[in-house]
Amino acid sequence: MTIERITVWQKTLSLNEPYWLSGGRLKFEALDSTFVRIDTMDGISGWGEGCPWGHTYLPAFGGGIRAALDLLAAALIGEDATAVDRLNRIMDVTLPGHGYAKSALDLALWDILGKTAGLPLYRLFGGADDDRVTLNSSIPTGRPEAMVAALETARAAGYRTHSAKIGGDDPAADIARIEALEAARQADEQVTYDVNRAWTPGVAVEVMNTVAATGWFEQLCETLDQCLQVRRLTRQPIMLDECMADPSRGLENGCLRGRQGQAQPPGRPDQGKAGKRFRRRRRLAVACGGYGRHGARRHRGHAPGPVDTAKEPSRVLVGPCSHQ
Repeated sequence: MTIERITVWQKTLSLNEPYWLSGGRLKFEALDSTFVRIDTMDGISGWGEGCPWGHTYLPAFGGGIRAALDLLAAALIGEDATAVDRLNRIMDVTLPGHGYAKSALDLALWDILGKTAGLPLYRLFGGADDDRVTLNSSIPTGRPEAMVAALETARAAGYRTHSAKIGGDDPAADIARIEALEAARQADEQVTYDVNRAWTPGVAVEVMNTVAATGWFEQLCETLDQCLQVRRLTRQPIMLDECMADPSRGLENGCLRGRQGQAQPPGRPDQGKAGKRFRRRRRLAVACGGYGRHGARRHRGHAPGPVDTAKEPSRVLVGPCSHQ
């Protein structure tokens, strides 16, 4: 099952409306997505996608994916597409890090393996015996009444768990947002307040010790050490996200009560059996169209439509990475 060609498309995915998070300091109007098709000499093709959430959220961006593919394609062409673990090791030697770029190729390789085996990916990943995953809605930063309206819209669509984006340097504004959402929240609903690194420890302590909310607060500050400071001075459970390169450190320090995992991974945590199981579950969510937490927002946020393969691709990488 020799890899013959790697083709790349760029597609801009427009959001239905601008999306704000991190107290309004981060704004998103469109996403830069990269679609990859790996063709084999046996006529079987696999598809993958890399779509970072903008370029200000995590150290990943669409242009970086396509630049990395220029390097990685040369190392994969001519190799056996079904040797997924071996090809991941080749990619790691060719380009250390940059897991967000490698994930697009990795998905396409698993697609080929599933087609070759004649099995759906969920079977290759261990079967359909995992618990169901509850999807969150995602409520952008805004005035209290606008955030309540967004919660009510999500409720009408069937959501009972919500991720509300707050944060900034105005504690009174965030207190008003939280109190409004808590008043609107129904008994069977849960709201996580996602700060996306926008608070200083002092603002975090002031807000959390003022409001009556007892739900989760996510990624309060920029660093794990800052979140640990807040943990010691507040009562609410804290969920870590962007700073969790090493989850064990959060557990050891008593800060990590929960971790939010990204559906489009910034990397491949493939060290050890537990890491592989975590990696494969995340790939499964993407491959089956259920994108986890951010999938609820993503599916509501844009309507990309199918990739138009009749259009000229951004690049076709053939043989020793020559361009056509």
